[in-house]
Amino acid sequence: MVPTLRSVPEFTPFRRQNMSTVAVTDDTFDAEVKNSDIPVVVDFWAEWCGPCKQIGPALEELAAEYGDKVKIAKVDVDSNPNSAAAMGVRGIPALFIFKDGQVVSNRAGAAPKAALQSWIEESI
Repeated sequence: MVPTLRSVPEFTPFRRQNMSTVAVTDDTFDAEVKNSDIPVVVDFWAEWCGPCKQIGPALEELAAEYGDKVKIAKVDVDSNPNSAAAMGVRGIPALFIFKDGQVVSNRAGAAPKAALQSWIEESI
């Protein structure tokens, strides 16, 4: 079946922006993470990392589900080594939850979406 104009969901740039993860750099880390008004899950990852790619879709889904309740941020460690070093990241994926500017929980390695969601819920 060929989709018709009526069957294609309407594209709303603003809505899509609020439903996805946020790319954070060394320069924006404090503003996006430490100074956030809502809890932030930070995923330290790299393009070449298989487990990082494995959890990427789950994090995107969780970002959509949490909306403006929780921000999910991604920091590419190859492009932003200072943030990773400041957090003591030695392996990826490394996940941290910040609340009120402080780390309240962290974990390393890939996990299924349900486990990630449970960890987030317990931490916030």
